[in-house]
Amino acid sequence: MNLKDLTKIFSMSVPVGLVMVFFLISASLGYAYWNLQTQYDSLKEEKASLEKTLGVKEENLSQVESEKATLEGELMGEKQKVEEFSEQVGEIAETVGVLDKLSKIDPELLQKYSKVFFLNEHYIPQGLSSIKTEYRWNEENDIQIHSSVRSYFQDMLSDAVDDEINIYVVSAYRSFGTQSALKSGYKVLYGSGANQFSADQGYSEHQLGTAVDLTVVGVGANLTGFENTEAYTWLQENAYKYGFVLSYPKGNGYYVFEPWHWRFVGKDLAIKLHREDKNFYDLDQRQIDEYLVSIFD
Repeated sequence: MNLKDLTKIFSMSVPVGLVMVFFLISASLGYAYWNLQTQYDSLKEEKASLEKTLGVKEENLSQVESEKATLEGELMGEKQKVEEFSEQVGEIAETVGVLDKLSKIDPELLQKYSKVFFLNEHYIPQGLSSIKTEYRWNEENDIQIHSSVRSYFQDMLSDAVDDEINIYVVSAYRSFGTQSALKSGYKVLYGSGANQFSADQGYSEHQLGTAVDLTVVGVGANLTGFENTEAYTWLQENAYKYGFVLSYPKGNGYYVFEPWHWRFVGKDLAIKLHREDKNFYDLDQRQIDEYLVSIFD
């Protein structure tokens, strides 16, 4: 039996209204199926389009990330160059500053003059200032010291007073001519023996204005016995804090032991010598010169 026969039998046995309903439902379902299929196909195409667009965007994003990483690397490289250049500029500026500072500091101040270098008769420190009357052994004498050293020196004597130790200065700056006259007088009294305790003119640290001869009550201006005083002990323990060192300790190769003779060399160098238990004349001049730039710091 074929479809035609079945339709005929169905038509004969089923009311016409039901047939119409059947066909309407079938048509409606067919249309719904077609509509859904159409929407599905459209969505499928839209999905494919979106996936393609997303793929392009992901590719672009990957490219952007790659470019970003490249730029970050270049930026870091440039930043490092800038930092290195800044360091170089800083070093150059520091060097220029040091050179400028050195150009304003008397290079003679840290020279080893005792029987080594010579100061000519025209040399005078860049500035001289009078030491306060209260610190002079002879208050009537106008004793002068290098202007940049005076504050260090007077601070040292003031702090010694705080420790109940009174120290006085007998001599500080001496000109070429003054040293010449002094040495001539010593030669009259002591002959060639004067060379053991007194420098010739031009070789005295006193001409620099940074050396002082110190005393206390009971010792006086002849300075004999100063090494046995509390003042000498105090100076050994504290003078370096103010930039002063003993020029001619026991066993030095220049003059007899002079416990009263102290020279300003700056705090940095004085601390180094104290810490290493060395004397000024033990160091090579090249080592000493490294401290010239900081002598008044």
